[in-house]
Amino acid sequence: MAERIEQRLEDRIPELEQLERVGLFTHKEIRAVLRKASALEYKIQRRALRKEDFINYIQYEVNLLELIKKRRARIGYSFKKDEIEHSILHRVHSLFNRATGKWKDDVQLWLSHVAFCKQWNAKHQLSKVFSTMLAIHSNKPALWIMAAKWEMETRLSSESARHLFLRALRFHPECPKLYQEYFRMELMHAEKQRKEKKEFEQAKMDLGEFNYSEEILNGEMARIVYRDASQKIKGVEFQLAVLSIAKLFDFTQDLQKEIIESLQARYAGDPLTWDYMARRELELGSLQPTDNSTKQKKVSEMAQREERCCAVFDEAVGAVPTEDMWKCYITFCLERYNRKTNSKELKQKRLERTLSVFSKAHESNLLSEALYKQWLQLLLDSSLSEKAVEVAEAATRHFSQSVETWQMRLRVLIQLKRDDVTQCFEEAIKHVKSKGTLPLWTLWVEWSEGTNSKEDTQALYQRSLHATTPAESVTMKEMYLDWTYRSSGYKKAKRLFTSLCENRPFSLDFFRKMIQIEKEQESCKMLYLREYYERALREFGSTNTDLWLDYIKEELSHPQGKPENCGSIHWRAMKMLQGDLVEDFVSKYTLLQTGHL
Repeated sequence: MAERIEQRLEDRIPELEQLERVGLFTHKEIRAVLRKASALEYKIQRRALRKEDFINYIQYEVNLLELIKKRRARIGYSFKKDEIEHSILHRVHSLFNRATGKWKDDVQLWLSHVAFCKQWNAKHQLSKVFSTMLAIHSNKPALWIMAAKWEMETRLSSESARHLFLRALRFHPECPKLYQEYFRMELMHAEKQRKEKKEFEQAKMDLGEFNYSEEILNGEMARIVYRDASQKIKGVEFQLAVLSIAKLFDFTQDLQKEIIESLQARYAGDPLTWDYMARRELELGSLQPTDNSTKQKKVSEMAQREERCCAVFDEAVGAVPTEDMWKCYITFCLERYNRKTNSKELKQKRLERTLSVFSKAHESNLLSEALYKQWLQLLLDSSLSEKAVEVAEAATRHFSQSVETWQMRLRVLIQLKRDDVTQCFEEAIKHVKSKGTLPLWTLWVEWSEGTNSKEDTQALYQRSLHATTPAESVTMKEMYLDWTYRSSGYKKAKRLFTSLCENRPFSLDFFRKMIQIEKEQESCKMLYLREYYERALREFGSTNTDLWLDYIKEELSHPQGKPENCGSIHWRAMKMLQGDLVEDFVSKYTLLQTGHL
């Protein structure tokens, strides 16, 4: 092994001598490079190879190349690149080849080699890398697409790109992304040939030796790809994706027409088809000529286009009366309403149209829960409060088991300061199962705190503790304790804390809240703090290191504290804490002793 390493280091000497001779590196830097290279070589020649060692070696060589590049720019020296950079590049490629040969499944390693080849313009080497990588990772369509795009865009070889796509489709005959990119490539090839032909014609050159097929120029190859893909790949999404690609090229009108006809014939019952056909009306010109259009004419033209879109949508919800179809229609109306416009008339028309569509969908019983929420928000923003109350009530009739829908209705009633809030809360609790009602109870008590008497709010808190599940009651206990302290003072909060401690479960925040309340008192007693800490430690002492540390800090800093208790608290913590928490506690306790915590 040593002989092999010595040989590899000797192979570096000519390039290092050149670096020193031309003034890019000093003699001291050359010696440092040799020492580092020797250490890296030993790591990649040992029996138990590690991927990290190869990555570090490659990174070192790449950094060296970057440094040489900067030094050349600084002193303005651009010669001897074959003797210097070429040998380093060759060494990096060899390292990558060894690494990818050893860890073939590591795609990121292959992609790093690809990126390196692109950065240093190693086209011949990159072709080999792609070839080897695709032979091993033929199951990854993204790699085939990357290779084909490089052939098309960098090497300008549409033939090689086509060959790669065809090979990829043998492995992945039903991959939509592959067909989309192949379709795009054929259109790019056609556009490139059209531009070449146009330039030759403008230069009045003889086209005899060039064979420009009219079929290829008109995108016939892309049409063949599309037809083949349509037989294998079902779904509107693919058709629309291909159509969006075709629209990027100005010579594909016939192809676009064929795709649209296929879309309408094969997927007439799909909401996405109707959505596309309706939105397409926005792109079409106005029915009237608009030369020298004024602002008013532009507004009128836009209103006409939107009316035509809505006419298509109206036909769609009649032909395909589904929740998804209404969602497409409403989404379109909301998008148009949210667009900025200086025309109040157009804005009002959009609002009326949107509200009308919401109402029709509701009447058809095809409005989703999320859309009810959007409808309510729109009504509130438009100051249509009475209608908002009606819609909220209708939503809870349709989704009586949904906590979110009841919350939505209750917030509307609270916002509008209605008298029937309590009645609605009672109705909500009755309809929704006990599990998951926590958001309703928290909303109820928060509303009650600002509206009802202390007695009513207290009774509501007590009721919530029994109505919620044990896990959810934890949150209610925290809120109850906090409200009692804010509304009735320290003594009642302390009595409530003692009472609540009789029934598990608890949260750590519940105890911390009581500790904080005690510390806010003028005559803060360490006796009570110890009681609260001890109660908390009984519940969370085995899983929380910070609780033990806070207890120790309290004994050290409180005027009534006993620092001599810290030793026993530390001993108990070491006994109670589980697993890695012991080590975490020891390190934090050490920091506390040295004054760094």
